[in-house]
Amino acid sequence: MSKKNTYPFQFDPKACDSCSGKCCTGASGYIWIEPEELDDLAKHLKIDFATVVRKYAYREDNKFSLQEVKRGKGDYACIFFDNGCTIYEVRPKQCRSYPFWPRFKKYPREVKRECPGIELRKKNSK
Repeated sequence: MSKKNTYPFQFDPKACDSCSGKCCTGASGYIWIEPEELDDLAKHLKIDFATVVRKYAYREDNKFSLQEVKRGKGDYACIFFDNGCTIYEVRPKQCRSYPFWPRFKKYPREVKRECPGIELRKKNSK
């Protein structure tokens, strides 16, 4: 179990093995990626930085986000999701830090509905 004492839940990363990628799919959103991470991605894919940005990312509010693929009405997936993360070794910090996002400190039931690896803590346990 992975846990951070400031969060009202713990996370079992083994649950990812049986999950269908719920954190990589669903409603559209931003998949923020830093320029350094795009550079790592370019090296991983053996292409140049400009090609990675043109094919797989876009700028929004002076930041980069990975593109998504529309799979159905209201259903999107990260461009690198194909029954699992195809860039797992170089996935963005946003993905590596999931489910320990600041939003979920306040709304742990939201992440519990999305992620099968979440176990809510009892009020008095740390």
